Amino acid sequence: MSRLRAAAGRRGGDEGQVTILAIGFTAVAIVLVLVVAAAAKVHLERSRLLALTDLVALDASDAVSQPSYFAAQGRGDGVPLTDARVRASVELYLRAHPDATRGLGDVVVLAADTPDGHSAHVRLGAVAHPGGAGGVLTAWSGGVHLEADAVARAS
Repeated sequence: MSRLRAAAGRRGGDEGQVTILAIGFTAVAIVLVLVVAAAAKVHLERSRLLALTDLVALDASDAVSQPSYFAAQGRGDGVPLTDARVRASVELYLRAHPDATRGLGDVVVLAADTPDGHSAHVRLGAVAHPGGAGGVLTAWSGGVHLEADAVARAS
């Protein structure tokens, strides 16, 4: 019987160690889930920004004044664009469709021009806020800066 008591006394020092280990692993798992969720949110916002940039570039490729459209109609060169018309079209679209930028923080037009007179090139920037992760993602508390480019050809 004394051997059993001696063995029980040696094991008594390990009690509670598994609980601490389980709490530690649970904390790591929660942090991992929060980081993955924040990264997924940033990726989705980047996808939305890319779709918006495509849409705005497509709209800007149509930004042609009537006189220049009819003047170019007989030449077969395609629809002529200007940098000023493309930028004005992009800014007008973003103002007229505020729901398109909802959820994207601080959408700005970084570039809106026409490299060849027939294509509209648009670059938009936005700030994605990962949020919801408490103090885990404090390095990105100012947000993640996103950019998206799109080119649409007028025909």
